[in-house]
Amino acid sequence: MAGSLTQAEIARSTGLSAATVSNIVRELKDGGTVEVTPTSAGGRRARSVSLSGDAGIVIGVDFGHTHLRVAVGNLAHQVLAEESEPLDVDASSAQGFGRAEQLVNRLIETTGISPEKVIGVGLGVPGPIDVESGTLGSTSILPGWTGINPSQELAGRLGVPVYVDNDANLGALGELVWGSGRGVRDLAYIKVASGVGAGLVIEGNIYRGPGGTAGEIGHITLDESGPVCRCGNRGCLETFTAARYVLPLLQPSHGPDLTMERVVQLAREGDPGCRRVIGDVGRHIGGGVANLCNLLNPSRVVLGGSLAEAGELVLGPIRDSVSRYAIPSAARQLSVLPGALGARAEVLGALALVLSEMGDSTLLESTLPAATPAFT
Repeated sequence: MAGSLTQAEIARSTGLSAATVSNIVRELKDGGTVEVTPTSAGGRRARSVSLSGDAGIVIGVDFGHTHLRVAVGNLAHQVLAEESEPLDVDASSAQGFGRAEQLVNRLIETTGISPEKVIGVGLGVPGPIDVESGTLGSTSILPGWTGINPSQELAGRLGVPVYVDNDANLGALGELVWGSGRGVRDLAYIKVASGVGAGLVIEGNIYRGPGGTAGEIGHITLDESGPVCRCGNRGCLETFTAARYVLPLLQPSHGPDLTMERVVQLAREGDPGCRRVIGDVGRHIGGGVANLCNLLNPSRVVLGGSLAEAGELVLGPIRDSVSRYAIPSAARQLSVLPGALGARAEVLGALALVLSEMGDSTLLESTLPAATPAFT
């Protein structure tokens, strides 16, 4: 997860002696699992340890409502290949998994690495995953996926372990490892797209809740007499901020083909209507963030999705609402930042999910000679 650490850092993190760490690192280096390079730390010579790029590869697959994105990375935190294509994911799970299988195989081929080197796949879907059954917890979000276990479905097609999570959690993980969440152990990643979700990181770990639905910030009630939400309640945060509710406000004046990306662009160019709508969305999101502050007291909130491209046009109103509605002590400790990874946050989070979930035995087995491929 760290990418690379010095041997001294490994010793401090694990509680092992420096000599024990040195012996283990030497064994792993001889087996081809790790690489050791000279570096410096605090003005002193040190040895940096990272997983070998040749020890195996991991795959990230991100299903959005309108896109499919796949990335191939190695264990040294290098992205070797990445591609995105438009896809109506809601229509058919079979079509979605078929396209994902084709894209994964094509990208592996472009790297020139044997498919036998694939250690695992991280899979992101735009909905909560039921912890007990492994199926999507809300059929109203992806009606064409009713009764589907995404992990089993993709694992059956690719023949490797698949770890699945919702897109907001993976966005949080991606920003935590590679983006705006680096250096903190408590954060909330807010993604605003066709819906609104939050990925929660507590003490350095994704918090999913016992049923896997933690972070459904989009269904905080703002107005009991407001619009009916897809969840059946009225006036949820989502009904004031998600694209499906926001775009109709501007389409009469800006045309029926308007997208949130276009709204953000126009707002940045000075369009008064778009700037007003973006500001209103920010204030509503800020109310939800204030609730998170009062409950969980995170040190950082990262805004993802296309809305983050609006910069201070949306971040300023979020901060204003947090200052107004959050407990002052919690508000003072909070920083609100745009995501650093953009549309790649979820697929890079999927890569990080594999790195965090796979066991040591998987790493070691992939480097040992065998009569048959490691994964069949």
